[in-house]
Amino acid sequence: MIPHIIPIGILSSEKVRGEYQRASIQAKQRNTNIMMNISSISTTLLLVVLLFCTQSSSGFAPTHTTSTRIPQTNLHATSSNNNDDTLKLFSPCKINLFLRIIGKRPDGFHDLASLFQAVGFGDTLTLSKLSTDTKAKKDEFTCNMDGVPTDQSNLVLRALELMRQKTNNKNVYFNADLFKRVPAQAGLGGGSANAATAMWGANELMGRPATLDEMIDWSAELGSDITFFLSRGTAYCTGRGEIMTPIDPPLPAGAKLSIVKPDLGLSTPKVFKALDYDQLSTEDGQKLCDIFLKEGVVDTSDEYYINDLEQPAFDCLPELKALKEDLLQVKGFDHVMMSGSGTSIFCIGEADDHDAFVKEFDSREGVSVFNAEFINRNEGCWFESPN
Repeated sequence: MIPHIIPIGILSSEKVRGEYQRASIQAKQRNTNIMMNISSISTTLLLVVLLFCTQSSSGFAPTHTTSTRIPQTNLHATSSNNNDDTLKLFSPCKINLFLRIIGKRPDGFHDLASLFQAVGFGDTLTLSKLSTDTKAKKDEFTCNMDGVPTDQSNLVLRALELMRQKTNNKNVYFNADLFKRVPAQAGLGGGSANAATAMWGANELMGRPATLDEMIDWSAELGSDITFFLSRGTAYCTGRGEIMTPIDPPLPAGAKLSIVKPDLGLSTPKVFKALDYDQLSTEDGQKLCDIFLKEGVVDTSDEYYINDLEQPAFDCLPELKALKEDLLQVKGFDHVMMSGSGTSIFCIGEADDHDAFVKEFDSREGVSVFNAEFINRNEGCWFESPN
């Protein structure tokens, strides 16, 4: 504090000294008072903070604390029993917004062109590293769904082995528990998604020895559709399906759809065997992709919702064709089409009377209805369930 200015030319030097001393004493007193006030305020604030923290921990105010093993990736993952080597990952399924079969290849496979979209209906894979103390020499695998193989033919185990070999982490083994909801022979890519999820999770648990591009390249060794699930959620796929062109940004998340799955299944080889090449569409795949991206899934005309595998699938299962015809009569759906090689049929949009729709179709013997929506993922993150 600066003391009052004294007019030195009027007062004597002694008076000046006296006035200056008195002013200094007053200034010191004011400073002391200010410091005491500051100290009092600080003490009050500290008491408030301590009180708030005590109330929060006692239930008076909510606490929002989250932690993941690798927070910068915001994985849909949780630790189990405080074990940082456990991940719980959502494994989505997919639909084909269009599927063109270009022709048969010399190797017996078919070239295709398709726009894939991830949807928020799927499985859950819980993956953890086995302790080195156990001296494990193989992965452990369990699954809740009857009929799913648990030997080395399963794509999850094959994906873990692939990651182990490719990253030269040959002494790292995993425990994998798969909770399946996606039915087999549905055309939804459930098994392929499980494999991609296992690759992603293994890479995280091993400290990310592989890049995303490397995993995309390696995934083609396991199967055609696996590569797609390493995209952000929308991709244009060619070749056998393993040549992926990511759509960035992906189609917006949240678009509603219903998936109707009869218990009857069809193997992909059986569908292709019944394919009539004379009935294939002649639309260019890239043109179709451009239309969908420009118009959006709702406003794209029905004529561009093409699946060249509907004809052979319907020939093999006439009941499947009848199911699609029934779904086309439901008011509110924008588009209805079979996904992949079947036997699921997806319906874009929402039924005007949703309860009546579910009651009619889900109550049919041998038919299941799953409600879902489009999903995508952020860079560096895995897919999260919208539920």
